[in-house]
Amino acid sequence: MKNASHPPMPQEQLGHAVAHALTEHAEALSYDITERLRAARARAVAQRKVSLASAPQWINQNGAIALGNPDQLSFWGRLGSMLPILGLVLGLVVIDHLQTESRITELVEVDSALLMDDLPPAAYTDPGFAQFLKLTKDHSQ
Repeated sequence: MKNASHPPMPQEQLGHAVAHALTEHAEALSYDITERLRAARARAVAQRKVSLASAPQWINQNGAIALGNPDQLSFWGRLGSMLPILGLVLGLVVIDHLQTESRITELVEVDSALLMDDLPPAAYTDPGFAQFLKLTKDHSQ
């Protein structure tokens, strides 16, 4: 017949079982044993507080998920946290540059069309003339 072994109890269940057994039989223990148990419990609680304080914090006070204290980040950690902001700024600069280039190209096309065409001087002062050139250019393509 095989020896049926029970799976080990998790630490929390074991702790509750020991605490329950000690509570039931506390009256039968002598004073020196109860004092040693009290001192051991005080040490265990103090050690538990220290281990919880040094454990990494996954969720900070704002509800954001983070590992550890942001004030204690290393150089590479700070650099890594700044990369998204740097990427955003770089993207905005590139978009601005592309739009500026597009606008300059559009103005050059309008100016070159004006200079190449024989028009009366009044056409150059007409506010809708640039729009007309743009529409005729779009239709010709």
